[in-house]
Amino acid sequence: MKIAVRPLAELTTLGVGGPAEVWEVETPADLLEATSAPYRILGNGSNLLVADSGVPERVIKLGGVFSRAELGEPREGDAHVTPWLGAGALLPALVQQARQKGLSGLEPLAGIPASLGGAVRMNAGTRFGEMADALEAVEVFHDGAFHVYHPSELGFGYRRSNLPAGGIVTRLRLRLYKRDPAEIEELLRQVEAARQGQPKRKSAGCAFKNPPDDSAGRLIDQAGFKGLQRGGAMISLEHGNFVINTGGARAADVWELVKTVRQTLPLELELEIWGELP
Repeated sequence: MKIAVRPLAELTTLGVGGPAEVWEVETPADLLEATSAPYRILGNGSNLLVADSGVPERVIKLGGVFSRAELGEPREGDAHVTPWLGAGALLPALVQQARQKGLSGLEPLAGIPASLGGAVRMNAGTRFGEMADALEAVEVFHDGAFHVYHPSELGFGYRRSNLPAGGIVTRLRLRLYKRDPAEIEELLRQVEAARQGQPKRKSAGCAFKNPPDDSAGRLIDQAGFKGLQRGGAMISLEHGNFVINTGGARAADVWELVKTVRQTLPLELELEIWGELP
């Protein structure tokens, strides 16, 4: 196990955030020790805005046995239930692994820069589908022990789950299906085409949830907020629902943009907020 005080800007896709004591755990024993004091769990650092002052709690990152993910060899004709996959593994790598093995079910998640645990926790997805659709079982650590849940027990909805308080997703199993590689490639092409308008610069992903039957990006564009800048943070010119770090952005800059948008548009945050923001 590695323990070090680090700026969380180094560990988030937006590239902002102050210091915290980061515990990189590799075994169940490490996890037991790390959770002996107040903590937060950090996946790949997407969909996250960390205050410039950082957070006082320990920040736990899963590695070691919790980051191993191998889909195994599928059998013809049957649904393929995967072996247990470590929640610290990265979703993009797993999507590519499924592609290579001719397994279908993860295509809607292509391009989402999340860890598997983070994708479960927020029920990551696109208009093509979401993480809960592929889940067979989820292992969650809470109250000092590991518990296995069926997806129906975890209250999945649009960009949310109902994990037990303090619960850490540690492993999961997926139900995937053998499919013609050409069909998988076509599905991946459709998902990638739908993401073409999204910015490539540092961001935390979508800042706001889409309201029912509408698009947060469309509403922000219509309100004239594209290109609005505070310090090193800017509402992307490519997609209004992304706040990008143009260089040297602070969490306070991003938060000013979020507040400005919400003064006009009653949008619900998709970003998770850590720490105290002005």
